[in-house]
Amino acid sequence: MTKTALLAVLLAGAAPALAAAPKPLKAEAAAGVEARAAKAAEMVDQIFSFAEPGFQEVRTSEYLCKILEENGFKVTRGVAGIPTAFTATWGEGGPLIALGSDIDGLLGLSQYPGSPAIKPMVEGAPGHGEGHNSGMPLMVTAALAVKDVMIKHGIKGRLMLWPGVAEELLGTKAYYVRAGMFKDVDASIFVHVGRDFNTAWGNGGNNGMVSVEYSFKGKTAHAAGQPWDGRSALDAVELMNVAWNFRREHIRPQQRSHYVITDGGGQPNIVPDKASVWYYFREQDFKTIRGLYETGNTIAKAAAMATGTTESHRVLGYAAPNYSNKPLAEAAYANIVAVGLPKWTAADQAFAKAMQVTNGVKVEPLATEIKPLSTPDNRGTSLGGGSDDIGDIMWTVPTITIRYPSNIPNAIGHNVQSAIAMATPIAHKGVVVGAKAVAMTVLDLMTTPKIIADAKAWFKDVQLKTDSYDPVLGPDDTPAIHLNQRIMAEMRPKQEKFYYDPSKYKSYLEQLGIDYEKVAMTPPVAPPPRAPGQ
Repeated sequence: MTKTALLAVLLAGAAPALAAAPKPLKAEAAAGVEARAAKAAEMVDQIFSFAEPGFQEVRTSEYLCKILEENGFKVTRGVAGIPTAFTATWGEGGPLIALGSDIDGLLGLSQYPGSPAIKPMVEGAPGHGEGHNSGMPLMVTAALAVKDVMIKHGIKGRLMLWPGVAEELLGTKAYYVRAGMFKDVDASIFVHVGRDFNTAWGNGGNNGMVSVEYSFKGKTAHAAGQPWDGRSALDAVELMNVAWNFRREHIRPQQRSHYVITDGGGQPNIVPDKASVWYYFREQDFKTIRGLYETGNTIAKAAAMATGTTESHRVLGYAAPNYSNKPLAEAAYANIVAVGLPKWTAADQAFAKAMQVTNGVKVEPLATEIKPLSTPDNRGTSLGGGSDDIGDIMWTVPTITIRYPSNIPNAIGHNVQSAIAMATPIAHKGVVVGAKAVAMTVLDLMTTPKIIADAKAWFKDVQLKTDSYDPVLGPDDTPAIHLNQRIMAEMRPKQEKFYYDPSKYKSYLEQLGIDYEKVAMTPPVAPPPRAPGQ
């Protein structure tokens, strides 16, 4: 029997109206993921050890590119004008499915994995306190498993893998869209580390965001001898911040806004002629995001006028509100249920509890039940919150995010607590089940044209019916690839001695001399109680 004839037989036994890929094909893909479990863990550990922040993911990006090239993918580096961004494509004919996840770490969150207590590897260095070291290993593993099945059974279709660079800066995906990276994509699957295993459809309830830096220019003078001859750019920054904080009372409660002063002058006895402040403005829809941005611009101009300085501003990043595709989510959720959660060991559960007790957060076991598909009806009312620039792709092509269980419940986000498990068996097992669900969903899309047709129809007729993509990017705005260069020039030499060497060690924990089972089974020590008023 030819491959084409065999595929016809398999399709004939599929669910009614070709609602999904045949179970034998999915079983092959899942087996392909399982066969690569050790390699997936190696990738997770390797990227954890690089611990590179946004726009500086040099080693991470090249490491992934090399693996994909070795497995027959055509890699294009430096896409959208971003040195650490790439696309990796394979296949011919059929639908084009995009598979992506973020790769950047966070500043100041260096942490030994497998240590329930906070213990920096390099004081002040970046670390994976969001778990972004795990997503692309998951996608690479899923893609290679799918590729094998497609070759074996003559299935037409194309894959495009891409990394989310500088997600923590909300710095690139709007530029990816502007550069046309997704113009031929039929459907997009994104993954993000989580504490459970699920996906969603509809308005995610989170906030979109614009990242903008305001710079003021004044005139120097002796701050004691003749301050009247100076014009303080720092005064303009401080006046802007005060004005914005007064304005908060008159902005919807869904908004989130925050800032840091990036340049406050040189020394106290010189009136600062240059000063800058970096703002994140967050809201739930395109109109109000743009409204916050325009209000910020107005306040900046007013601050400049009040201080006799001049003002300029630059958009550093953007994130659209998240809106996930219903037909894709329903297909993926069926596969999540079919795969199920990892089989956690006693050591896994004990380690999770040790982290929670040691750090004084709520004790909750690793997930053992899959929750219902997340929908607008069961998510409840949102009052805003964080942002994720996958939203820019969600408003460009039908897209979903799958969250996979590679971290510990109740670990604080953007904190070293969220790095503690990210190069341990907990992270590894979550990646494996996530890769199986992604691989099976890709096969659904490759063999079932109706799912993609329904996804595109829902995208057009439902999602775009009441709103449309409106990024706050000007024609002269470019990716802020300068960010984090200085900190990495200082930290990378200190971090290099901690890079994982899989040629010598079976795991990163082994290289670091950490006995996971022993640590997990050691009774944890809770932090001392907080004094009243703390």
